[in-house]
Formats: sequence, structure tokens, C-alpha cells
Amino acid sequence: MSRSHRITLSGIDFIPDLSGAIFAPEFSALLVADLHLEKGTSLARRGVHLPPYDTRESLLQLEAALEATRPRRLIFLGDSFHDQGARERIDAADLTLLRSITARVETVWITGNHDPAPPEDVGGIIIEEMELGPVSLRHQPKMLRADEAEISGHLHPAAAIHARGHRIRCRCFIADHRRLIMPAFGSYTGALSVRSEAFKGLFGDFHVWMIGDQAVHCFPAARVR
Repeated sequence: MSRSHRITLSGIDFIPDLSGAIFAPEFSALLVADLHLEKGTSLARRGVHLPPYDTRESLLQLEAALEATRPRRLIFLGDSFHDQGARERIDAADLTLLRSITARVETVWITGNHDPAPPEDVGGIIIEEMELGPVSLRHQPKMLRADEAEISGHLHPAAAIHARGHRIRCRCFIADHRRLIMPAFGSYTGALSVRSEAFKGLFGDFHVWMIGDQAVHCFPAARVR
């Protein structure tokens, strides 16, 4: 896990990772947003055929992030399952892998708009939102109280910059001093520009942490196109 950048909210440091996860050393917690497990099989049912390995790829990437950080707690920030039928479509080997992950680390499933009722037989506890010290964890960003900080997912942020005559676009973390929105972790999730209408009014003077091939790169809002 890269430690070249830290995102600080309410005095708590969070370390963004190339996988799209983020690690809170003070709480030994790994946070992951928007896996959308079984999105591939959902698309296939609608006639859009993609290789049906997105769940396995996402879980293997999650295992690598867990191995790198060795957290005591794993927190999913909602939309971990693409729809309410996802649990029934998971391949048996992938289900075994998921259960092995939740068996060895304390696991929390925060509900999302795609999975308001996550499956109860994969380990862990299910809640709507929680606090990590002074920071609220939830799926969708909300209007914040004056004394509140927040980490959420839902919007699948991406950012673009111009460098050396080229336009570079990547998934990203976006944050100011009070709010952090995480990139989607899942393999088939896509990404939404931080300059889109969905992000209007959520941030003050923000930075983005763009996920490159080899490192996470931080840029101020003025560089983002």
C-alpha cells in the first residue's frame, strides 16, 4: 500500500491505495466502497455479455489489500452487491472466498442503494452507517453538520488532468478538509467526472488522489479538468 499521500479528516489520517481502498492506521480499518459484486451476471441477464469474472477479480484484489495492511476491521461502504439477487448468482468458489475473508477480519457491511439488505450469510454485521472516531461512514454523501466529517462512496469519482500534451483520466479519491468520496472498487463499476453536476456543492477547495498504474498522484482542484 502506498504511503506517499495521506488524506486527513478531523485529525485522522487515511492512506489511499492503488486498489481504490483506503486504510485508517489509527483504527486499523480498511475501507472499501462500491464493489458491485455480480454486476457482470446482472448485465448478462440484460443481453450485455462480459467475462463473468468481475466478482473473483474484485475479491482477489481485496485480498491483496488486506494482506498489505493487515487491518483488524474491514468496512464496506455500500453497494457491495450489485442487486438483491447477486447473492444467489455468486459462484460457489467465489462465495467460499468471500466467507474466508469475513471469517478472518471483523467485517461491517454498510447498506447502499443497490443493496439495502445485504445477504446475512456471508459473515459480518450489517448497519446503515457508523462512526470511525469523529468521522461518519455512510454510502451516500449527506449535508454535513458544522462539526461533522464524512467518508462515503456512491458517486464513483474520476478526474482528468492535462500533462505533457496528453489528457489523463483515472479513478480517484476526492476530498477537502471535511469530506472524502472514495472511488468504486469493483471491476465493472465505471467512473463519473468530479466536474459533473453530481459533485456540485459537496466540496470546497478540494484535491483529488488519482489512481495511476504504479502510484497514487495528488492534484489540486485547479489542475482538474
